[in-house]
Amino acid sequence: MKSPSVSTIILALALAGCASKNSAAPTPTPASSTQASAPPAQGAPVLAGSANTRGHFLSSVSKTTLATEGRDPAQFPAYAAQLKAQARQQGIDDTTLNTAFAGVHFVDHAISADRNQPENKLTLSDYLERVLTTAKIEQARDSLRQYQAQLAPVSQRSGVEPQYIVALWALESHFGTIQGREEVISALSTLAFEGRREAFFTRELMAALQIIQQQHIAPAELQGSWAGAMGQNQFMPSSFLRYGADGDGDGRIDIWHNTADVFASTANYLSKEGWKAGERWGQAAILPADFVPEMAGTKANQAKTVGEWQKLGVRLTSEADRPDPQQKAWIIIPEDSPASAFMVYDNFRTLLRWNRSWYFAISVGMMADAMSQ
Repeated sequence: MKSPSVSTIILALALAGCASKNSAAPTPTPASSTQASAPPAQGAPVLAGSANTRGHFLSSVSKTTLATEGRDPAQFPAYAAQLKAQARQQGIDDTTLNTAFAGVHFVDHAISADRNQPENKLTLSDYLERVLTTAKIEQARDSLRQYQAQLAPVSQRSGVEPQYIVALWALESHFGTIQGREEVISALSTLAFEGRREAFFTRELMAALQIIQQQHIAPAELQGSWAGAMGQNQFMPSSFLRYGADGDGDGRIDIWHNTADVFASTANYLSKEGWKAGERWGQAAILPADFVPEMAGTKANQAKTVGEWQKLGVRLTSEADRPDPQQKAWIIIPEDSPASAFMVYDNFRTLLRWNRSWYFAISVGMMADAMSQ
């Protein structure tokens, strides 16, 4: 993988989830699947287009690429025509197809971006320093107050605390200001044509066409990241169809312009994925010298109660808000160093369904905590 510039990394972090919570996840498992355990995610965040799950990109297993299949960009128009035919067979009407594909074009930088995503190059402390700036935290606090009237009923219905809704909004699109300007139909068609994850991107394209047919947004306005993640919460199209919510009762779901819908959709995602009202995401922990690294992780069989972890010598760095000794918990070590350990709870694993990166989930939790202080 080529090494991106700092500005590129920062932009990618700002868009984290372009394939996140709803993004293309790293395995063929959709972000919405209710697995017994959230996928174990380590290291740097799933960057723009690498998903999620929210919904979040799955790492490619297949080695098939545009080059190895011999697909030439000159063949793209014929491929787009095949996609239209496939969509028509799935019930997309001609009016939708004709308007959606009117300006469809090959997006070469989407392929280069998908192939050259930055690997784990940031430490957790570097990552948090860049995404949890003082200015962003202050803006998050201001937003929490400003949008209290919209957030309160959403939180009451879903059980998701307002600070987590705002934290995801801040980290996914910088409070709605960075949503991506790529034409989603063109980007998804191009990535399907490339062939590496053809089935996944074809499904997302069909979902995007359903969004247009349902008149949630006009084709010309359907823009997002190069990976197809859309709106202020960077939902992939399938996540929009699965979790999108009409927050103001106007009959439409507009996650591009309407904060009521953005907040309702974010809360709906977390609620449906198992959010537990009133529980924390996690806390920094101190591990004993004899801690066995293999015990760390977020798989279902790696869980113990808080009390059991304490008997093994695990201590929390803060005595405040100590969890119930019977609460289920996991230990994670993001940098493979005991000095950066955390004890995390069910809500952390729910955040991993949004974006499978430990770094991202930790940043959401820490921002939410900062807003509560």
